[in-house]
Amino acid sequence: MTFTSGTAEIFRFTEVQDVITQDFVILPCDIVSELDGLSLLEAWMVTESGLGGATGGLTADGKPIPMGIGGEKIGRRGGMGVWYAAARSEDGKKKVEESDFLVTTPSKRSIVPPPEGSLRSRLEEIVTSMSVDTLNDILEEEKSLVIRSGLIRKHGQVKVRSNLRDSHVYLFPFWVKAFMKHNQTFDSISEDVLGWWAKATWQDGLGDKLGLREILDPPRSSRPEANGNANPLNDEISITALSTTSYINSSHTHDSHNTTHLASRVHHSSSTNIQPPSKLTIPPILAYIHPSTSAPLTRTDTIPALLATTLRLAKLPPTSESASPFAHPAKLASPDPLPPQARVSAEDTLIDAAVTLGSRCSVKESAVGARCVVGVGARLLRCLLMEGVEVGDGVQMSGCVVGRRARVEGAPAAAAAAAPGGAAAKEKEKGRTVLWDCEIGHGVVVPWGTEARGEKFAAGGVLDEAFAGEGKDEGEDWGSGDEE
Repeated sequence: MTFTSGTAEIFRFTEVQDVITQDFVILPCDIVSELDGLSLLEAWMVTESGLGGATGGLTADGKPIPMGIGGEKIGRRGGMGVWYAAARSEDGKKKVEESDFLVTTPSKRSIVPPPEGSLRSRLEEIVTSMSVDTLNDILEEEKSLVIRSGLIRKHGQVKVRSNLRDSHVYLFPFWVKAFMKHNQTFDSISEDVLGWWAKATWQDGLGDKLGLREILDPPRSSRPEANGNANPLNDEISITALSTTSYINSSHTHDSHNTTHLASRVHHSSSTNIQPPSKLTIPPILAYIHPSTSAPLTRTDTIPALLATTLRLAKLPPTSESASPFAHPAKLASPDPLPPQARVSAEDTLIDAAVTLGSRCSVKESAVGARCVVGVGARLLRCLLMEGVEVGDGVQMSGCVVGRRARVEGAPAAAAAAAPGGAAAKEKEKGRTVLWDCEIGHGVVVPWGTEARGEKFAAGGVLDEAFAGEGKDEGEDWGSGDEE
């Protein structure tokens, strides 16, 4: 597994395949939201419930779970994902986040309306899903977007959206594990798995090409009851055979005179007994469209978004005063008193445990991670310091994000101490470190005397040659600013 491994590729690893034994949920590492997860789960379970063990899965000893009453064919579950409105600029004219191209159709509605507060009223069935970048590539090459007639025949009413963003929150049934394993060319869950799955629900023959017939409707010899797990309750129940109401197809009545009757001595050839494959029913993939008026969803997949979200959470009051799930027990985790003349703005600052603060330092509207060191006279304003960061004496930083175990060197104390009498202060004033809106990568060392605005100090650069290999995670390159 590498930084460039696709999300669908990861699910083909043997270790991941072995650990999934039931329906599963995929969560991203960069989502921040107050959306109630239980409400999301309830909406999926009610709309895609199935009967008994209809979803499949494995028992504790690794054997397939026998299917529930009525069998698997009438109860296979579909999946569900979460989409939300992409953020826009203050004037609302320009998107500041990447978005996706989503085509949906209204999902089946129950006769009984959902209760107040349920998310089911905002569920739609996905028929096409891709990123806007992929859409732009298609439009550039083909000069148009081709819509298959099969989509219009199956769904007469569709909605086309290009202002939504995939949150990468998915609720998947057990069979999707085999779907990702079977299709070796799938690289991305959001585009390949969801995109081809959505198309297969309305494009005839595509499900067979993707191997969904073997996954959703396996041969009877491979089913659990064929391996000694027979159970009369698991047999397919023919509702038509049990019904006392008969139905005559009028088309058969009108066409009866065209039927060819063969003599009793003429036997049907074997070719006439070949039954065409049954129509493959593919469960839908649903989309929950999160309303923009509700609690917002935020993806911290860029450095500016990470800083803005962190500073917003730092302003939350402690758990004793706030009901937010993101509130912390205390704004200053350490019970030790502040050093002399140190100033910390507690109402908009978070300071984690084992943090060392120097005297006369100032920390305002910032978040300081565990085991950080803030030197004497250092000043932090709207900064995010990850774990183990060291900020030297006299350093001034504003709007900066500093990676794990990075070091911003302070005033050269040894040279100042060696200077006689009042020359010590003058020695310190010869240089200073002032950083505005900078990004400092994991393990990077910024030397004393650096003045920079809007720069990115990446790991492996000339600034940290003396620090090469020390305290850095192998393969990390955090400072590009494109991803966390």
